[in-house]
Amino acid sequence: MTMRVAMFSIFSFVVCAFATAQARAPEIYMDKGGVFSAAWDYAVGGYDVVAYFELDQGAAPVAGVDAYVADYKGVQWRFASAENLARFKANPDQYRPQYGGYCAWAMARDKFARGDPKTWYVYEGKLFLNISRRYKREWLANIDRDIARANANWPGILDR
Repeated sequence: MTMRVAMFSIFSFVVCAFATAQARAPEIYMDKGGVFSAAWDYAVGGYDVVAYFELDQGAAPVAGVDAYVADYKGVQWRFASAENLARFKANPDQYRPQYGGYCAWAMARDKFARGDPKTWYVYEGKLFLNISRRYKREWLANIDRDIARANANWPGILDR
């Protein structure tokens, strides 16, 4: 009887560990679509992440094109030019959005929310996305505190 309980406990542990490993959230946010949104085929909705760093804050993001695509972290990224593609390939971590493109405001609160590529902000050389203009305003009001909180949650939140 004791052996049966031990075997069941070991089996349960292995199944739970496997399920937990399989349940990990993706490192790069990709909108899977739904009632109110279309699925994304590219990271950051197909917008050129390098171009954000050349824009005035709040300007419309620049769409990438299929002629300039890179694979990074198992996801396709589009760019508006060969130059931006080359810059990304040389240093993708410099250009990819923080927290994998999830909402920075939500990440600071230990939660997941989609990042909207149109609700962006570059701060201290890093790209951040938020779910809406409202949450972007709240995030900006406490930007240093919220970045510190989000950094403490990332990437461990992916495993929860």
